[in-house]
Amino acid sequence: MDGEVPGPHSGPMESFENLVRTEFAPKTTYLNTAGTGLLPARTLVAMRDAAASAAAGLPSDMFADVEASRSAYARLMGVPATRVATGASVATFSGLVASSLPAGAEVLTAEADFSSLVNPLHLRDDLKVRGVPLERIAESVGPDTALVAVSSVQSADGRIADLAAVREAARTHGARTLIDVSQSNGWLPSAADDFDFVVAVAYKWVLCPRGVAFLVVPEDLGESAGLTPLFAGWASGERPWDSCYGRVEELAHSARRFDESPALFSYTGARHSLALIEELGVETVHAHDTALADRFRAGLASLGHEPVPAPGSAIVSVPGLGHRQEELSRAGVQVSDRAGNLRAAFHVYNTAADVDRLLDVLAG
Repeated sequence: MDGEVPGPHSGPMESFENLVRTEFAPKTTYLNTAGTGLLPARTLVAMRDAAASAAAGLPSDMFADVEASRSAYARLMGVPATRVATGASVATFSGLVASSLPAGAEVLTAEADFSSLVNPLHLRDDLKVRGVPLERIAESVGPDTALVAVSSVQSADGRIADLAAVREAARTHGARTLIDVSQSNGWLPSAADDFDFVVAVAYKWVLCPRGVAFLVVPEDLGESAGLTPLFAGWASGERPWDSCYGRVEELAHSARRFDESPALFSYTGARHSLALIEELGVETVHAHDTALADRFRAGLASLGHEPVPAPGSAIVSVPGLGHRQEELSRAGVQVSDRAGNLRAAFHVYNTAADVDRLLDVLAG
């Protein structure tokens, strides 16, 4: 694959390039991972096999797949699996955190951040939700701030939040943090241990099926923050199969108490997608993705276009070109139209040839 960055594997291990070739064969120039990632071949096979087994009356133990997914995600985030809850959406987990806040609490968000993160906070009309420009979010944390909620990478344009500054400002003022890493998981190294709550959907950069989301909670399972497992069902019990009827007498002694009843087929696929990201290595993926994004930025400059400033991001958004999305799609180039921007997202299955194809169509 022209322009690929070599992976870290040698000897019996497949190279980055060969591993990607084995798992992906897109039929288009697919540059829309910020919308939806492509499913690896191994994930598709696992889901097909599980569906066939269920249809035959021989279902596999897909709850084991949930636990394997939880463990794999915990390794990616650098935390124990006991701190990871599984679910299906960012909005549900954001609403759970919102429910823990006292009436009148101030919540600080970035202006025009993704709705699934911020809307559940706005729906509590007894909270004081304040939006500020992304670049000013750390300096805007004050003594009255109870929670800072921000995406690590902005969906609309790929700008990267200064999470180190957010962390320090929150610690200085005693505020808690809720970080959405949906647009950075898998390509931008991150440390969940630096924050109180970290949430993400997994169908983008970590290449899982839809229906998979994760919430990382503190070591005390959020008890000091007043986090309550409002949505706990039987699957949230310490012994789930003994928790099917009536009140769940003993909640899980881990973040599993915050689990939603899982979309099992999605998690059957997710464990294999997460394993692939582990094999490729986030640092290697980061180098590959950002090199392609930088190639695109350089090509845009030669065409007289200026993207939204987002240095170091795998997402590149170009103001005023969003209307060309349909034209590009007809030409077999898949990108997004977001907030009037043409948004291209570069990931493991992309090559320098893909970047050049997008530039050629834009120049035409």
